[in-house]
Amino acid sequence: MPVLVQQTMQACVGMVDLMLSGRLEGESAKAAMDAIGVGSYVTWFILIAMTGLGIGGQAIIARAMGSGNRQEAHYALGQALMLSALWGVVVGATMWFGIGPLAQVCQLSEQVTQLLIQYTHVIAVSLPAAGVMLVGAMCLYGAGETMLPSIIAIAVNAVNLVVSWALSGVDFTIGKTMIENPFTFDMGLVGIAAGTSICYCLGAILTLWVAFRGVKDLKLSLVDLKLNRPITRRLIRVGLPGFFDSLMMWLANLFVLIFIGMIAKAAGENGLTIDGLQGAHIIAIRWEAFSFLPGFAIGTAAGTLAGQFLGANNPQMAQRSIVICTVIASVMMGLFGLVFIFGGEMLTRIISSDELHLKETPPILLIGGSVQVFFAINLVIRQGLRGVGDTRWTFLITTVSSYAIRLPVAWFFGVYLQWGLTGIWIGLSGELSIRALLFLARFLHGGWKSIEV
Repeated sequence: MPVLVQQTMQACVGMVDLMLSGRLEGESAKAAMDAIGVGSYVTWFILIAMTGLGIGGQAIIARAMGSGNRQEAHYALGQALMLSALWGVVVGATMWFGIGPLAQVCQLSEQVTQLLIQYTHVIAVSLPAAGVMLVGAMCLYGAGETMLPSIIAIAVNAVNLVVSWALSGVDFTIGKTMIENPFTFDMGLVGIAAGTSICYCLGAILTLWVAFRGVKDLKLSLVDLKLNRPITRRLIRVGLPGFFDSLMMWLANLFVLIFIGMIAKAAGENGLTIDGLQGAHIIAIRWEAFSFLPGFAIGTAAGTLAGQFLGANNPQMAQRSIVICTVIASVMMGLFGLVFIFGGEMLTRIISSDELHLKETPPILLIGGSVQVFFAINLVIRQGLRGVGDTRWTFLITTVSSYAIRLPVAWFFGVYLQWGLTGIWIGLSGELSIRALLFLARFLHGGWKSIEV
């Protein structure tokens, strides 16, 4: 449950940004939501970039704690946090200089492109802090500490809500009640991004405070931050396949944005791109995240438990923990799927009342809702295999499924057959179901039980 709270709060950061952008004045709300839509994939890259280090740290710490080797766990924590800050600098620079070409590839309008660049540049400067917060949370999971990361996530989300609202100048509306913004900053989308960056910095400070204070026999000291080549090599060996696994999935979804851009370009007049389709897509993604996150949280728990059981030489309990977590996630996400199927219009109206969004988003929520059980199987088994260090197979399955099935099918239905955003989601949901079966086959094979980290 604490992991679920932490992941839900993380999703709320993106949801707050999306809802505030839809209420901006002086800027096209539709253009702002398109910018946030593409920007959300850029911020997703932050999570992906840090995932490898987080996976490596979580797996090594879980095994070390399971075998009683506390010093090894301390070293792994220190090296993971140090590398996350350095890696954050690299990723931030990549985002800063790469966002312009990305906007061109996605065929965004001039207004959306300008807003996207402003949003991304503000976020990029806080990436070292974001890395420390994200990787630190995963390392704490490896030690079995889930409560404190969730508390940090609640604090971060509260700060993001208040600061982003204050800086943006938006009057926040809930139903028929309007809360007037008493501040005079009026920074618009830049203010929303600044609020997010400030909350990342707060999260990093709190994470380091927890790490130095210590939890469950895991405690950070300054000596643990010095370069430890053997531990660093293990972090890279375990985490690098996980990074490329997530990177390949991110790149595949980037192609999806390009497909949507092609559809928007074809629907426009005089060679101009219509605004709104990227926003309609991200509204569905943001709502689906509230189903995704329980599965991800339960999968994280499955990976931690399985890693600790393998560290204690008990593969039977490792397997049982993943099975139980998969069943729980399937029930929870299946219920969310019913909400998406029957409540698509209601969910869309909470974020936007734009005519195009109301037309495009409910049907794709219905499609996504119909495959939530397969999504659960995919998430939990994938996270479970990652948690025990079986990252090579998770990379292989994700890459082959994404590029041999996901992209060709999404392009065929969405672009070639001209079924638009609905066709894109038919392809995405179909591939997700196939990938779930591939992960299930790997799990049943049992080769992951003999993986060394």
